[in-house]
Amino acid sequence: MKMDSDLLHSPAVGLAEEEEADMNDWKLPLAFMKKRHSEKIEGCKALAQSWRMKDRMKTVSVALVLCLNVGVDPPDVVKTSPCARLECWIDPLSMSPQKALETIGANLQKQYENWQPRARYKQSLDPTVDEVKKLCTSLRRNAKEERVLFHYNGHGVPRPTVNGEIWVFNKNYTQYIPLSIYDLQTWMGSPSIFVYDCSNAGIIVKSFKQFALQREQELEVAAINPSHPLAQMPLPPSMKNCIQLAACEASELLPMNPDLPADLFTSCLTTPIKIALRWIPGRLNDRRTPLGELNWIFTAITDTIAWNVLPRDLFQKLFRQDLLVASLFRNFLLAERIMRSYNCTPVSSPRLPPTYMHAMWQAWDLAVDICLSQLPTIIEEGTAFRHSPFFAEQLTAFQVWLTMGVENRNPPEQLPIVLQVLLSQVHRLRALDLLGRFLDLGPWAVSLALSVGIFPYVLKLLQSSARELRPLLVFIWAKILAVDSSCQADLVKDNGHKYFLSVLADSYMPAEHRTMAVFILAVIVNSYNTGQEACLQGNLIANCLEQLSDPHPLLRQWVAICLGRIWQNFDPARWCGVRDSAHEKLYTLLSDPIPEVRCAAVFALGTFVGNSAERTDHSTTIDHNVAMMLAQLINDGSPVVRKELVVALSHLVVQYESNFCTVALQFIEEEKNYTVPSPANTTEPGNLTPVRDSPAIPRLRSVNSYTNIRAATTARNLNKSLQNLNLNEEGGPAAFSPGNLSTSSSASSTLGSPDNDEYILSFETIDKMRRVSSYSSLNSLIGVSFNSVYTQIWRVLLHLAADPFPEVSDLAMKVLNSIAYKATMNARPQRILDSGSLTQSAPASPTSKGTHIHQAGGSPPMPSTSSSSLTNEVPKPPTREQPATRPPYTPTLGGQAPHSHQFPRTRKMFDKGPEQAAEDSDEPGGHRNYISLALQTGLCDWSAKYFAQPVMKIPEEHDLESQVRMERQWRFLRNTRVRRQSRCITQRGVSRLDDQIFINRNPGVPSVVKFHPFNTCIAVADKDSICFWDWEKGERLDYFYNGNPRYTRITAMEYLNGHDCSLLLTATDDGALRIWKNFADQKNPEMVTAWQGLSDMLPTTRGQPSASAHSLARRVSIYLDRSKQGGAGMVVDWEQETGLLMTSGDVRVVRIWDTDREMKVQDIPTGADSCVTSLSCDSQRSLIVAGLGDGSVRVFDRRMGPNECRVMTYREHGAWVVKAHLQKETDGHIISVSVNGDVRFFEPRTPDSINVLQTVKGLTALDIHPQANLFACGSMNQFIAVYNANGDVISNIKYYDGFMGQRIGAISCLAFHPYWPHLAVGSNDYYMSIYSAEKRLR
Repeated sequence: MKMDSDLLHSPAVGLAEEEEADMNDWKLPLAFMKKRHSEKIEGCKALAQSWRMKDRMKTVSVALVLCLNVGVDPPDVVKTSPCARLECWIDPLSMSPQKALETIGANLQKQYENWQPRARYKQSLDPTVDEVKKLCTSLRRNAKEERVLFHYNGHGVPRPTVNGEIWVFNKNYTQYIPLSIYDLQTWMGSPSIFVYDCSNAGIIVKSFKQFALQREQELEVAAINPSHPLAQMPLPPSMKNCIQLAACEASELLPMNPDLPADLFTSCLTTPIKIALRWIPGRLNDRRTPLGELNWIFTAITDTIAWNVLPRDLFQKLFRQDLLVASLFRNFLLAERIMRSYNCTPVSSPRLPPTYMHAMWQAWDLAVDICLSQLPTIIEEGTAFRHSPFFAEQLTAFQVWLTMGVENRNPPEQLPIVLQVLLSQVHRLRALDLLGRFLDLGPWAVSLALSVGIFPYVLKLLQSSARELRPLLVFIWAKILAVDSSCQADLVKDNGHKYFLSVLADSYMPAEHRTMAVFILAVIVNSYNTGQEACLQGNLIANCLEQLSDPHPLLRQWVAICLGRIWQNFDPARWCGVRDSAHEKLYTLLSDPIPEVRCAAVFALGTFVGNSAERTDHSTTIDHNVAMMLAQLINDGSPVVRKELVVALSHLVVQYESNFCTVALQFIEEEKNYTVPSPANTTEPGNLTPVRDSPAIPRLRSVNSYTNIRAATTARNLNKSLQNLNLNEEGGPAAFSPGNLSTSSSASSTLGSPDNDEYILSFETIDKMRRVSSYSSLNSLIGVSFNSVYTQIWRVLLHLAADPFPEVSDLAMKVLNSIAYKATMNARPQRILDSGSLTQSAPASPTSKGTHIHQAGGSPPMPSTSSSSLTNEVPKPPTREQPATRPPYTPTLGGQAPHSHQFPRTRKMFDKGPEQAAEDSDEPGGHRNYISLALQTGLCDWSAKYFAQPVMKIPEEHDLESQVRMERQWRFLRNTRVRRQSRCITQRGVSRLDDQIFINRNPGVPSVVKFHPFNTCIAVADKDSICFWDWEKGERLDYFYNGNPRYTRITAMEYLNGHDCSLLLTATDDGALRIWKNFADQKNPEMVTAWQGLSDMLPTTRGQPSASAHSLARRVSIYLDRSKQGGAGMVVDWEQETGLLMTSGDVRVVRIWDTDREMKVQDIPTGADSCVTSLSCDSQRSLIVAGLGDGSVRVFDRRMGPNECRVMTYREHGAWVVKAHLQKETDGHIISVSVNGDVRFFEPRTPDSINVLQTVKGLTALDIHPQANLFACGSMNQFIAVYNANGDVISNIKYYDGFMGQRIGAISCLAFHPYWPHLAVGSNDYYMSIYSAEKRLR
């Protein structure tokens, strides 16, 4: 038994049945839970680039000033006998004084040259003041802006004075002469570094700082007073940036121990290993010798101590900016350690925290011991030197740190050592592997590694040809570039891009490494012309095109993004793409199963047509081809793809602006001249001529009230012009005349100029245009003659402007309005100030304006409670006192109406440039590229985030101890409990179902009710909002606006992922599907996704077999659908096991959507000439059962082709089918019911019903309990009958208002709980009640 793997997936091991239920829950796939649904589509926050040295420096000149006066001790220091003598490892008394002085000077120069061989060295031995001045000024002159070092050895002169002076000599060496530090500062200038090796050296550091401060103050005075002598002089450099190293504190003498050199401080700074060991064989710069290896270890340890102890910016300044300064400071750490043991405290400015006790020194002592312990055998027997285990051990320590979990811990102190190890071939592979694992922890780790100084090392390694390093280097570079894309320039400069081009072209490389390589190349070519040129020459386009069909989706995605970026505003690459038919090869990705890949392909094709070079006929033809291919994605299931589509089309719009302006004017004119019928009344799908009112069909509403289509119930719908009104303190609108508003209630008096942030075309106008120019022919766009390409694309944009996903429609509105603005400006420049007529849609009545004004004023918008939706009346503007029937919160002054939080919208139509005046906007040039600059989706940056996030970490949901996993476990146990307890009740049999356990008045008339399968929540939809109730506690949890336009209504709801993280799907009768999360749980409901599930919803023709049936159906339909006659709206059925969503309604197909791919996978023709009223599917048998308006029940097998898939048609019902239900068992029956009340049972394999029951006539609603074999019928006669499987009535629920006993509203909807014996009933009088079995049963 595979116990382990089972336990991994199933948290509960218990009773067989319970375990099975849990197992099923664990196995069920989840819909709409990918990153693209849960995250905002935007890139990482850019990290501050602190690692890159803004001002790398060199110490180019060094002044070595030695005041030794060999043989004469200064008067103020009494030396011990014996005393420390050695200067630069030379005993000055072992030769003549002059020779000693010169030898010491030469040695000191050699010691410094070890650290900085290229500097200019000048010695000044026992100098006078003038000599020092001459030396310093000439060095500063030659060094210009670079750093100069001043080394002072004062062992032969008195100690520094408290006045801030050091001592030199007169010409004859008869006197000591003071030299003011103030003068020294003046001669040396800045930037400089000073090293003082003398007793009481701390005094100099203090004086230096005081003088620097004094200078600053003098300059401040001079700045205020022009007559000040300093005012005319050039500004001297600030001395604050100078660095000082002093051998001891102000009150301390240098150590005189004869075992030590006299210049102990200088020795520590310039010969650290020698002073640490006194002597060891080998050369410093050969890491294979003991001395070289120790020097390397010493560098690694001091670097590590500094990185761990110093603040980051100070570390950068002292240890990374200048090679010589870094070496001196590393060695200064040793000086502090050694000299403190002799009661001497070296001082530095900037001051460093004490480091002499750091634990890493013990590693140094150990390394020295291991090295020294080998010396006797090496010297006596000539055995080989064994290398130190130091680096291997430090890598192990780093590895341990990585395995211990990193949350909230200090960074690993070995990081600088890992850097040093990259230099060694022996450990390089392991170091790169660990470094990659460290960088994978997230952007913070990348920043740390860059701040340590990793960059030059990994850049240099790209010159290595070792194949085994490739995967590691590609991984590391992908991590670096995901966090800091500015490295693109360094890569191209060092030819690093060639490395990644070769990885991409290497077919033996695993797909994930090629993906990282193409990601790196996509960063290199991103908005960087030099990178684009280099990669174009490196054959990047052909390389990418070869991999477009790779099975690895992330590779396909990045290959497309990389192509899109290389030819973005770079014409040579575009033509190279044309020669390779790149656009045609990209077409295949437009139907890729992965939405992100489709998105990347749209992005690539968008930048392909978005090039601004001159157009030839050839390129125009290509652009048109691409546009028509893109247009096919108009109804893609993923909003991410459709957003990218709008941006891609906007590139085209910018290229062919004048053509689009012509089309826009034509549409604006057309829109003015037509009155639009409601969607329900259009008789033919492609009919452009408007249908006038006919007496048989009441109109939905007149165009006058049509301006209120999208009432200001969300921030997106508040007209900009209203937001611009000055609101007075009370929040009411300030007095103004209706004339201030243009008739389309969208543009203010200065027609949408960029300065006014206005919209010329309101949503209403655009929606009307869209319906005037029926877009139903979009699916057969290819083959259209090209002169109408612009018209077709304009229609596509109109369609996208009415997209159910707010971000998509906003982008499309921007594009349309930008063109409309230019078109109207160009057409009538003289009428800029009086341009209401341009946007007139129909004479808007003052009352509808009143409504808008009212809504801006700050109280919630009200739904019209009158019956105006069935007549041509204009809804009356609600008054302030009217009771709110929308959610009871008040919009803020900024115009935030209810639920605006679901739509975080910006309504900026134009990006204002810096202080762009209104006048500029009239010039075609000033405004030209507004769209292309303002419009972007953030897709590429969001996709790049993948590489910045940990990819090696176990996802939280698979981590058995994570909170996410625990919560899921709790939910699945709850589900099992609900299933088990409800099964106990239903198995005992339900004999009555009339105990009312909940009743409440819903804010709107319930049209659909849906129980959550496992918690105590019920969703109740009215026309355009959803209310959530807790039926156990009897309280309202949430109420929010669904976002569907005025003339549409919600006709179906489903819970997706009901067993786990529930989402709510709503379907409206315009074919739109919206999916919500965070409802009913104190958070703000958020739209996860939305798409057009069915395009071209058609009017219905009901089955009308007989006159009596016809009249009944007619009467019932009035109850079924109060806002328009006929229509079943949209019906859906959801299959959690497969992630498939079946949709149908007022169309002639059953459309199946795969929610994982977010695309349409199948259209099954119904073969009927009437609407689908009910859908039910069974994933086990791949069957779909559809009930239709003509009374037929049709069975489809979705495994078969479109022509054979209808496997059975039952025509036994004489009228509209209210419900068709397919039982989920293997041999489950079909149960169907028509408005006539006949319930029929079918066995899918037999052509006739196997049982018929007659219930009440005039059904308006019906549901079947999936577990308890009950069905409930709601009728026009205000009562509900509940039947058992035998057709016996077990309960008759009459609707009475308890107080007066009078009968109230007809049943509008009802639904059973999927498990409990609960029945929810909604009625036309706003009430919603739940009935259940008797208490004793429950």
